[in-house]
Amino acid sequence: MSLFKKIFGKKNEPEFSESGAPVYRHENSSEGFVPAGGVDHTEEISNHIERFIGRVDGVFHELISEHVHLDIHIVKATEERPYHVLVTSGMSNKPMNVPADLKEFAHAELCLMLPAGWSLEHKDWDDENVYWPIRWLKIVARLPHEYNTWIGYGHTIPNGEEAAPFASGTRLGCMLVMPPMNLPEEFEQLQTGDGKTIHFYILAPLYPEEMVYKMKHGVDALTELFDEYEIDDVLDPKRPNVLDDEP
Repeated sequence: MSLFKKIFGKKNEPEFSESGAPVYRHENSSEGFVPAGGVDHTEEISNHIERFIGRVDGVFHELISEHVHLDIHIVKATEERPYHVLVTSGMSNKPMNVPADLKEFAHAELCLMLPAGWSLEHKDWDDENVYWPIRWLKIVARLPHEYNTWIGYGHTIPNGEEAAPFASGTRLGCMLVMPPMNLPEEFEQLQTGDGKTIHFYILAPLYPEEMVYKMKHGVDALTELFDEYEIDDVLDPKRPNVLDDEP
């Protein structure tokens, strides 16, 4: 069974979380392997990254791609910015299946920020404790096209129905889609030469309890707790759970 079959299995009736936010459930395509396609904006995205974040030090290229060709641009940590920034390109090649009143959000790319000491070497990727953030950038970036759905601000994508830990070295098991806090506000949108608007979101890993809290109370209530704990965009596999104790 597909990783998302339970979460995105088709339902006939609208479903909402306790906070009133819609829950989207879709079956994956039965078309078999779907070759990558769409309009490529890699050069424009790379220029956008270098304008607002820093020099692109390398790109992780896919050899075989389904639905869209996904690359990951790497901006390595510096003394002034002590964390790596990973940014996808390719997710925006095709529009997502957004609601009719949200057409301006049809194109998106994703970011992750890793501590300066996090290995970006291929030789270390056999260790899932190193590779899982990169794996999940790819999973979430391809998800809208694989399931004919969409993702945007406040959406959560759990690792299976129970939000199982991403790897043995962490209890985090869900991704929250948010605007980046550590990056310049100008980076959040890119106007392409062919008239599209690409929105850039950060993936913020959550604990299962935080995911449930967000579903009950809404994303704003959860981000207020993040502010109390001074939790920012940089991934920490063992960060405090904002629902465990008082800050």
